[in-house]
Amino acid sequence: MALYLQKDLDDDYHSRIGVWQITETEEELRALTSIPSDELEEISYIKSESVRKQKLAVRALLDVMFEEKVYLSHHDNGKPYIENNAINISITHTDKYVAIILNDVDEVGIDCESLDRDFSAVEKKALSEDEIDELDDDEVDRRTQLAIYWCAKEAVYKKMSQYHVDFAEQIEIEDVRPREEGELDATFINKDGYEEELKLQYMTFDRHVLVWVIGED
Repeated sequence: MALYLQKDLDDDYHSRIGVWQITETEEELRALTSIPSDELEEISYIKSESVRKQKLAVRALLDVMFEEKVYLSHHDNGKPYIENNAINISITHTDKYVAIILNDVDEVGIDCESLDRDFSAVEKKALSEDEIDELDDDEVDRRTQLAIYWCAKEAVYKKMSQYHVDFAEQIEIEDVRPREEGELDATFINKDGYEEELKLQYMTFDRHVLVWVIGED
């Protein structure tokens, strides 16, 4: 079992986070999970083996984080929810890791990315002029900053769960520095102009960045 991390977060919202490193074969992941037969059939139709393994790893992580068997589903906008439990959930996955955050009270958001992906489009489409000005000249640090920016904005987007969000104009992330871990301040600007202040945390590990929303400021 490749459980990489599971912990209760030190916040006021009783959040729990879990991270699974995908080291198993598809067959081993199938054997590890108590996945419902209809969901297993749905996964079997996915052409990409990597995506199938990510879906199975999510189920394996859910089995670790819940004592009872849970049924995972998704709203029309793609937001996940547990059919037989009212807990709030957010999920993220890469080729090597899947991560889940749970919260009994508030909506949550989490996102993970590999530092080996190309982030050039992030700078052009997702960052404001002020955020671009904060980017480091060093190429390695700049890539890490872009990864943190993107994961932070994705995590906020998942928490807010609104359609047609302009990442550059509606999600502001302050003071992003390429450290191993830290906290971030974010602002989500609704289309009516109302601003919501959010707190986020992040960590870097194994050439990956993981960011989650820990609550409202």
